[in-house]
Amino acid sequence: MGKYRTNNKHIIFLLFMVTLAFIAGTPHEVFAHGVTAGDKGYIQESFGFLPIPFLYLGAKHMMTGYDHLLFLFGVIFFLYRLKDVAIYVTLFAVGHVFTLLSGVLMEISVSAYIIDAIIGFSVVYKALDNMGAFQRWFNVQPNTKIATFIFGLFHGFGLATKILDYELHPDGLLPNLVFFNIGVEIGQLLALAVILIAISFWRRSGSFFKHAYRANVLMMMLGFLLMGYQITGYFVA
Repeated sequence: MGKYRTNNKHIIFLLFMVTLAFIAGTPHEVFAHGVTAGDKGYIQESFGFLPIPFLYLGAKHMMTGYDHLLFLFGVIFFLYRLKDVAIYVTLFAVGHVFTLLSGVLMEISVSAYIIDAIIGFSVVYKALDNMGAFQRWFNVQPNTKIATFIFGLFHGFGLATKILDYELHPDGLLPNLVFFNIGVEIGQLLALAVILIAISFWRRSGSFFKHAYRANVLMMMLGFLLMGYQITGYFVA
């Protein structure tokens, strides 16, 4: 048993170092609610009602939004019924849509580093929740539905701060944002389908519960790394 625990620690440490090296060598634009340079230029130069392009950009954002996907992975990690998955994903989506629309339309701007650090914390929180840390440490279980909705608000606000930085043309702004949100939800459903298929096969393999704890430890470390990256960016930018 002691040898097994030691091997687990070595595996976790190795994953931590590989992840750290990957993040250290990756441009900052990839590690925030950023948009690629080409998409950024298109957004800044666009005006008028453009439903299809903004639908595509919304779907692309979610499909490539590692922080969203990590959090959603944590949310559905121990959910087995599609009804429960639908409830939690809907709570996240409602929060995301509300702050994205209101943040842009009301021009509420906060440092993207701070928001993205909170989003990194949401990944840490969900990993700890999955590991039962709050029950062991504080003898309390936070309301997971409320937490999912609240973190959905922050995830949406993170993208809103980026969009404000790009100064979208006011002509067609509201309908473009609506179609962007529709694209986000389409991308979320597609990404969620892939995650559900993958995790369903994993559960059938028999190794799910054996490796579930380590998977959440890795997710927690990724969340801490994202937090550290954004906090560092806030002080050095």
